[in-house]
Order: sequence, then structure tokens, then C-alpha cells
Amino acid sequence: MRAEYRKRIVDEILAFDLECMGAVLIEGPKWCGKTRTGEEQAKSIIKLQDPDNVEKYRAAMKAKPTMLLEGPTPRLVDEWQDFPLLWNAVRHLVDERGGAGHFILTGSAVPPEENKKEGEPPRHTGTGRIVRMRMRPMTLWESGESTGEVSLAALFGGQTEISAHARLGLEDLAHAICRGGWPESVLAKTPRAAYMKVASYVDEVIHEDVHRVDGVERNPDRVRNVLRSLARNISTLTTAETLLKDLRTNDPTICDKTLASYINALRKIFVVEDEPAWSPSLKSRLAIRTAVKRQFVDPSIATAVLGATPRRLMNDFRSFGSLFESLCVRDLRVYAQLLDGEVRHYRDQTGLEADVIVSLKDGRWGAIEVKLGAGDIDAAAKGLNKLRGKVDVSRMGHPSFLMVLTGTDLGYKRDDGVIVCPISSLKP
Repeated sequence: MRAEYRKRIVDEILAFDLECMGAVLIEGPKWCGKTRTGEEQAKSIIKLQDPDNVEKYRAAMKAKPTMLLEGPTPRLVDEWQDFPLLWNAVRHLVDERGGAGHFILTGSAVPPEENKKEGEPPRHTGTGRIVRMRMRPMTLWESGESTGEVSLAALFGGQTEISAHARLGLEDLAHAICRGGWPESVLAKTPRAAYMKVASYVDEVIHEDVHRVDGVERNPDRVRNVLRSLARNISTLTTAETLLKDLRTNDPTICDKTLASYINALRKIFVVEDEPAWSPSLKSRLAIRTAVKRQFVDPSIATAVLGATPRRLMNDFRSFGSLFESLCVRDLRVYAQLLDGEVRHYRDQTGLEADVIVSLKDGRWGAIEVKLGAGDIDAAAKGLNKLRGKVDVSRMGHPSFLMVLTGTDLGYKRDDGVIVCPISSLKP
């Protein structure tokens, strides 16, 4: 029996995009729910990875690609990247038919143009016809583990007072990190089954997906080692040079070009999603660190590849804190997406930092420090107010809010104006 569909935050974005554009491409890691989300709004479906029909689909592609696009609209074309010529066919039909809402495409990998076979036409950009929508694993709000007492949209809208109680304690958060936001792991009957599903996903990334993305054979042991190194450095500004030094402990022959190739392949299948730097206008000249923060699309990838369990996290609060930050970044990315915003980080040459800057396209912004426990809240709030004092608000505007996002019990507004919010009380 098929599980009941759990509403996703991107449902609203997908519906809006279908009203405006001829086609929507849902991109994201395998297993995050792209197909099921697309099915909820599609009127017909073709699953190109269906083993019973793949040869028939290949024959149709050679004869007339648009045959695969015939059916009531919106028509869902699942895993379109296996038949890259469909991109131009979709673009052509959108032009021919006019209007909006004709196709939903899903893709768990970026098909590189350089893999195009000789004689095939180039892929056009799809600008004005096809809009891309990123999808990620489920947030705590979507999995029903956040109370939603604090709304990111309301904070950007001027809400100044909050009161919230966390739904999850530290042990629950450790479990949520190891289980991840993958729909199948969220719905698993036992924690052990959930962790096994995540481990299986990571094994498939290592042995299959990372090779299929560009046809390049890669050593599975090296892929696993790269993932482990990234996992050990999650939520940090670790450079490629540091990663190389770490990897050469067990793999002396790896070079910077090889490492870049492996990380790029992981990025193309949406496993790696680093956090870029925020570059505001400041009151004085001050160098801002532009390095990315190392992140996966979901923290469970890190725990699976490291063999970490909730119990191990509870006994290693330093690692727990880094992975908790990764969990918060995952949720904030999804929440910000609904607000037409993005997530970045800030760090300057003095060491002042904000773990997350949520910036909206209309110029509004909020700064967030992530702290697992209560002991670091005061220092985090002091740093956020110091950051506010450095930003040139005549050009950037005042922050909509300053927040310490925590794994603690209560949400409230401090006397200095900084909001303290448990991650399991937050919603878009």
C-alpha cells in the first residue's frame, strides 16, 4: 500500500511555477521525493528509468522524441537526464503550444554538455520556457517534528516578539541528524531501519551514482574517502589543501585535480551543497572571507559515511555541534526558498562570523548563529550585534532579525533584541 503523501514546502513553489512557465525542472538528490511531489500535480507520467520500457523509450527517442511527451498536461517526465535530447524537445513543444504548465521534469544529476554524442544538437538554455526548482530532503517542519511556533516569514515581516517550546530534545535531534530528511527514512518503522536506508543510499552514491553522472570510472574507496573527509570537515571553511592533506594519509597519490573532479561529480548529483559567503557593504574596509562552508545536502550523509550513531553524537558534542549546524542549514535553505531567498555565511578577517545569513531578493536580510547548547548563546548574541554594527545599513538596510538557532528548550526575545529559537520550533 502506498504511503500517504506528506505535503512539501516546494508544493507551493511548483504550483506557482507551473502557472507562469511552460515547464518546470525539479532538480535535487536522488531519493528526496522529486517524483512523488511531481506526481501530485501531474496529469500524466512517464518514468524513463522503468526497466520494462526503457528499450521502447530509446527506440522512440531515435524515431521521434516528442512521442514520449504526448499525454495530458502537466506531463511528468521522470529522470529526464537519461534522455538528454528531451530537453530540446520540451523546449520546442513549449514554444509551439504557448501558455504555461505543460511539463514537469525531474532530474537527480546534471547531464554535462561535454557528454553529448557526436552529431547531437546542443542543448539550449531553456530560458523563458523552463524554470529550475531545487528540491532537498524534508525539513523538521515537513516531517512533523517542528511546532512551527516561530515563522521565518513573520520575522522578515516585522514580528518582534516570540514564545516557543522545542518539540525535540538533544537525543531526538541526534536521531534526526542520523536519520536525515529522506522521505523513506522519515517514514521508516524503526530508527535502525531508517539508518540502514541512509547507509544504502550512500553506498549507491559511492558505487553507482558518482560514476553515472559523467561516465567517468571512479575508485569507490576513493569516493568514500572523499566523502569521509568532507564529513569530518562539515560546517567549516576547510580548504581543498586541507582536504588533500587529510586524504593523503590513506591515499598518497591523490592530487588536487583528482579531488576537484570527485567533489564536482558529487556536486552534480546534488550530494555536496556548499554554503557560499555573504559579501555585504561594510562601514569600513575589511577583508571578508570568500571561502565556502563545507556542507552536504543532508547531514545524514556525513553520519552514514562516518558510521556515526545518535549515541556517538551524544558523547562527542563537538561533532554533534557541526552536524547540528548542517541540519539547520538544510532546513533554512528550504524555508528561505519559499521566501525567494538564499542562505550564505559571513566571516571577516577579525574572526567575526555568522553561521547563516538569510538574504531575500528584495534586500531584506537576517543573521543567524547556530548553537547546540545554551552555554554559547550569550557570546553568539554579542557577535551578532557586533556584526550589525559593522554593516553599512544605509546601503544594506537594518537586519530584519538577529537569531541564535539552538537545540535548547525555549524560544524568546532577549533584552538586546536577539531572538533565541529552537530549530524544532521553526517553520518557513
